[in-house]
Amino acid sequence: MQQEWHHMVDHIGNFLAPSMAKDHPNLPVVKAEGCYYYGVDGKRYLDYTSGIAVENVGHRHPKVVQAIKDSADHLIHGPSGVIIYESILKLAAELQKVLPSGLDNFFFANSGTEAIEGALKLAKYATKRPYVVSFTGCFHGRSMGALSVTTSKSKYRKHLQPSWLAYQLPYALPEYLPEGADPEVFFPEKLEQDAKKLFNHQVDPEEVACMIIEPVLGEGGYIIPPKAWLKKIREICDRHGILLIFDEVQTGFGRTGNWFAAQTFDVKPDIMAIAKGIAAGLPLSATVASKELMDQWPLGAHGTTFGGNPIACSAALASLEVMKEEKLLDNATAMGSYAKERLLELKAKHPVIKDIRGVGLMLGIELWNPETGEADGNAVMEVLDLCLEKGVLFYLCGNSGEVIRMIPPLTITKEQIDEGLTYLDEALQEFGNR
Repeated sequence: MQQEWHHMVDHIGNFLAPSMAKDHPNLPVVKAEGCYYYGVDGKRYLDYTSGIAVENVGHRHPKVVQAIKDSADHLIHGPSGVIIYESILKLAAELQKVLPSGLDNFFFANSGTEAIEGALKLAKYATKRPYVVSFTGCFHGRSMGALSVTTSKSKYRKHLQPSWLAYQLPYALPEYLPEGADPEVFFPEKLEQDAKKLFNHQVDPEEVACMIIEPVLGEGGYIIPPKAWLKKIREICDRHGILLIFDEVQTGFGRTGNWFAAQTFDVKPDIMAIAKGIAAGLPLSATVASKELMDQWPLGAHGTTFGGNPIACSAALASLEVMKEEKLLDNATAMGSYAKERLLELKAKHPVIKDIRGVGLMLGIELWNPETGEADGNAVMEVLDLCLEKGVLFYLCGNSGEVIRMIPPLTITKEQIDEGLTYLDEALQEFGNR
């Protein structure tokens, strides 16, 4: 059986499209539990990806598994609206308790991209305005509406001609900051100037339905912006009657040390898109807004067949319960701080590390060629492969793939951080000796 498994993996291109199968590292696994994957090769791998920020309560948490089994005994499919069921209503009620106040009405879907599509459609429908402003470097998804506001990599848009006209403002990237300047002062002032140019030369603000932003830049490189900069975005939106959308697909459900980054930065959007960590690995997402705003989006303006699946909603309820019982927000803050300290020690030791960035358990390790000063995506791939050989799985991000992202389950312990970062230290040492 194992031989057949390996044969299929070796010929993966015969089964799966390259756009699905050619990611890194295609690790053949048979099981996942807690913070670990278990490989076909018999090895145990520490997972520093959380299934790309999904398994916030760890893989196959017993309470989540039991909730899935119990739900399947009663109901497998909705569709919501044709029928109605307890888990979707209970989940909405529980989410109201952890979201910023006033964000209390939900359209449930299946993926982060769908949540973004819903957010954009809601904003345009409610305001009757045609245009959208996004921020350069953000990733919002790959369907055509979401792709219109995704600018983390140009290859995602190549040959696809996104369907909605969107304008971009610069993200608060560290490279823009003059030496010695205060980012809490410089970036809000720069944003005011950039927005003025945009509105004077390209689009009248009265025609802008919404601004959409990742409150922490995710796929674009794990950039943590100044709080004052996000507050300035809120101020500009209020000034012109523009709705503010936060894409919290990756930052939500404890990743930044609070339930949502909106709370971490103390900025409340009008609409949020949430997904990934919501249901411990099952497909579920939501477009979230106030009841007042949602009431402007009538029956037929949007719809779904599978959104808000009853089993996924049950898994989400169990996941929320686990996060509260096990105090995972506190653990994300404490372990994130500890991991960042350890990573800064590695930065002092390994010249290939240019920068360490992080908030909660959302940590970025940027590599470069210290001789040329250029971003080094090739170095990242070599280090990732060395780490995998040792038993820890990282993933990458950044425009050139120059950032290693560290996003372990929020259940991670100090010992597991020490384990994984020891492997990273050894991998960086081996890379430096080549």
